[in-house]
Amino acid sequence: MSNKLTLHIESHIIEEAKAYAKLTGRSLSDIVEEYLKSLSIAKSAKVEEDIDPLVKSLWGSVKLPKEEKSYKELLQDALIEKYIQ
Repeated sequence: MSNKLTLHIESHIIEEAKAYAKLTGRSLSDIVEEYLKSLSIAKSAKVEEDIDPLVKSLWGSVKLPKEEKSYKELLQDALIEKYIQ
């Protein structure tokens, strides 16, 4: 379930964030959501000290597809593609 959130952010930061979102093909809401998720994950994991700084800088930059398929479905799709098409 999605809820609306109002934020007060300096306008030049908003413009830069919108440009980044457009460049990456993502919505600004999605980027903010992923960032907030990464904060809660990092807090609960307590493993940040062991993570390389380069990896830390990339944290949250990968967007997973909305639809999640089971292993069985992925295997079935791969077999169909390999042997039928």
